Amino acid sequence: MDVTDTRNPKRWWILIVLCLSALVLVIDNFVLAVAVPPLAEDLNASAQDIQWILDSYILVFAGLLLTSGSLADRFGRRRVMLIGLVLFGVASLGATLATSPIEMIIARTVMGIGGALVLPSTLSILITVFDDDERRKAMSFWSAASVLGLVGGPVLGGVLIAHFWWGAAFLINIPVAAVAIIAALVLMPESKGPRTKPDVPGAVLSMVGMTALVWTIIEFPKGGFDHASTLITLAIAVVALVAFLVWETRVEHPMVPLQLFRNRDFSGGSLSLTLVQVANGGLLLVLTQYLQFVLGYSPTKAGLAFIPMMLASIVCNGLGAGLGTKVGNRTLAVTGMLISTVGLGLLASLSADSGFGMLAVALVVLGAGAGLAQPAAIAALMSAVPTEQAGVGSALNDTIQQAGAALGIAILGSILSSTFTSTMPDSAPEIAKHSISDALALAAATGDSELLSTAREAFTSAMSASFVAGGVGILSGAIVALFVMRSKKPAQVEVAEEAALVK
Repeated sequence: MDVTDTRNPKRWWILIVLCLSALVLVIDNFVLAVAVPPLAEDLNASAQDIQWILDSYILVFAGLLLTSGSLADRFGRRRVMLIGLVLFGVASLGATLATSPIEMIIARTVMGIGGALVLPSTLSILITVFDDDERRKAMSFWSAASVLGLVGGPVLGGVLIAHFWWGAAFLINIPVAAVAIIAALVLMPESKGPRTKPDVPGAVLSMVGMTALVWTIIEFPKGGFDHASTLITLAIAVVALVAFLVWETRVEHPMVPLQLFRNRDFSGGSLSLTLVQVANGGLLLVLTQYLQFVLGYSPTKAGLAFIPMMLASIVCNGLGAGLGTKVGNRTLAVTGMLISTVGLGLLASLSADSGFGMLAVALVVLGAGAGLAQPAAIAALMSAVPTEQAGVGSALNDTIQQAGAALGIAILGSILSSTFTSTMPDSAPEIAKHSISDALALAAATGDSELLSTAREAFTSAMSASFVAGGVGILSGAIVALFVMRSKKPAQVEVAEEAALVK
């Protein structure tokens, strides 16, 4: 029987549902970044409240990813995704109606739970619905949806807030989640792994360890290891994660199959992705400040500036889907990472007087590299995961990328802050050395044009240092992929070449 006869006839419609589900999660996080100033004013939120509003989501999300992937394999991937979408939609409504910081924090926490249930399920359903011949193409569309949300989030947020109010940034999630729920119920088949004894200790240890790790990464830039709380959370993270690894090697039915890391494609793909996300995690954080504080862009215009990167990434996602079947994952991933390194090098060369042209070229190069590299690395990683463990395999991929992104924000943010402070002249007011926002506020209040110019130059130098560090991270990822991932060609190409040799 032809393999096409066994394919799900609704698979491309199912892919749209999966992309829509992933898209709403990505958009929400980046819409919130634009919504924070009016939200803080309306809710009378302090700086600490805002920090909790931002961090509550990522803490719960990162802590639950591995557990939710395991739950999806055990109880059904569609079922877990639907529960997550319902929680996310209801919590979005709660955020829209919030009248105090504590209500917003609770809503964001529930949204984090929903997001953790949704994201691993989308990729695990994808690899069970599509066979090897079509999986790469489907995965490129899934990755493109995330890129679209990454760039579209700030733009959409700026438009919604300009024409409505900050609550619209959350309200937009509700119809999208509703459409995804209905479509999933109508189109999507259920899939699950074999029924095994639940690994409760593993779930608890992974949640405690990942939550403590992400908390440590978030808090470290504020005071380093001088703060006792940072040392305590780091100790908790290390103890819990080491205990988790030891437990998983001894339990009969582990939540996370650690033997996956013996596969070179899985370990090489996961490590290189971590290094790439360390660089990409802080990219928007740094570049949006450059666009607004140095070049004077509005939040909406700053979001629109990322469109060249989005288009290049989407185009190269599609290009990579075709090339990957010919050259293999390793070649494509290494090539993409090297191109991304060049893009970060171009960003590092920007000055305080650079126009949009040079910025656009740098973003196109960076987007093209990401469009080629990330789907190839993810395809290599997921190709090593057995279908019955698709949920936890997807969760591992998501956890790796989330941890890398959080680490990147901490590292690049710390480099940006410390370099800015050290670059500012000794004669500058002490308050102006803390951040460019403080320096610009003081310059505006005093009419000090020299301080304004000095702060912009110092920030640009600090930004360049951050992007050089990011470039080193991606270059390291390329080296890891080159020497760890396997170079074998896809099976269909090998068969074709052998047939040609016989002739």
